[in-house]
Amino acid sequence: MAKYDFFVIGAGSGGVRSARMAAGFGAKVAIVEDHYLGGTCVNVGCVPKKLYTYASHFRYDFEDSRGYGWSVQQPIFNWNTLRDNKKTEISRLNTIYRSMLENAGVEVLTGHARLLDANSVEIDGTAYQADKILLATGGWPFVPDFPGSEYAITSNEVFDLESFPKSILIVGGGYIAVEFAGVFAGLGAKTTLSYRRDLLLRHFDRDLREKFTTELERHVEVRLGSEIVEISENEGGVRTVKYADGTEDLYDCVLYATGRKPRTGNLGLENTQVALDSGGFIQINEDFQTAEASIYALGDVIGRVALTPVALAEGMNLARTLFANKPSTLDYSNIATAVFSHPNLATVGLTEETALSEGKQIEVYESDFRHLKHTVSGREERTYMKVIVEQESDQVLGMHMMGADAGEIIQGFAAAMRCGLTKEQLDNTIGIHPTAAEEFVTLRTKRA
Repeated sequence: MAKYDFFVIGAGSGGVRSARMAAGFGAKVAIVEDHYLGGTCVNVGCVPKKLYTYASHFRYDFEDSRGYGWSVQQPIFNWNTLRDNKKTEISRLNTIYRSMLENAGVEVLTGHARLLDANSVEIDGTAYQADKILLATGGWPFVPDFPGSEYAITSNEVFDLESFPKSILIVGGGYIAVEFAGVFAGLGAKTTLSYRRDLLLRHFDRDLREKFTTELERHVEVRLGSEIVEISENEGGVRTVKYADGTEDLYDCVLYATGRKPRTGNLGLENTQVALDSGGFIQINEDFQTAEASIYALGDVIGRVALTPVALAEGMNLARTLFANKPSTLDYSNIATAVFSHPNLATVGLTEETALSEGKQIEVYESDFRHLKHTVSGREERTYMKVIVEQESDQVLGMHMMGADAGEIIQGFAAAMRCGLTKEQLDNTIGIHPTAAEEFVTLRTKRA
């Protein structure tokens, strides 16, 4: 029976990073994957989504160019070209992931792994032993059970549709839902976004959410406080959707983006002491260790922060702790995040609502303006920036942005906030002109 120092189940971002680093520290490592190397992010998440976001934004670029003197014939979008080129790129990345693992000395296995006990794993009838095992199986999208739910698809299938839908209903109000709403609207589909709550993007700053909803409604029909009760399929594959308010509508495609569940089924957890919480996530301590001392878990399957860079950081942290004798506790504060919607959103630190709920005395600085580019293009899109400052310490607690390249802009300020950025330091920073980013260092007037 083959034996390893470290056996990783799941070759997504966190699992691959931890495996590579552990091997680099001298450990004998194997990793197993039953779907695709690179996990959700590379195959059906961040990477293809960003490619499709780029594709959809060309529509607005073509429109904006006219104000700058360009004469553009009516552009024609070809879904098959985008889809097939995406497949080629993802295949290239899959190959790179395999090469990186093998070059690091990691043995790459294919198949579904189950735990036999605290130190044994079975893959398709073959058993393996390991001193330490990592569960990095990630999450999986789900569609709630209701009449006709089988006629809905998830983010796993949407990238590879056989034909482009003329109309699409997207259900949900989080990252995935609003990003795909922007993608399909930009590519030319009649797009409707349905969400059961009163405002999109729960957990984001409320001002940002309200302003974003206004912008999104320029090209997407947004139905808030809306709930679907039934889907039926008509001739030709068209879906009839019945809403709780009694209305009905027809769509070529219905995409559910209402959440993801941890992938813990059929892992053999019952053969160990590994425990799950009420949401089905694997319970761990601050060192990513489960109730079984030899088994660890990280990434989306533990339900902390479901972001690729967080899984990467967790993977590095664990490998250093276990195999480089460099134990440390991962700091989850001030994690920057972006929504690649139209327009982009990005945020780091506390929202105004969270700061107030924690009893902090704060000052709020904000700016709402039309981007220089659009004074000539004629587009009405707004840019919004907000800075939250603690009164007593002058420390910047949160920075939030809606507008072009928001993710690129907030990333730099996230590093500054890690270093204890104050409002005075922002004010003393000389900006780059003319840029949208300079607005963050020129905000002087407090909101009343």
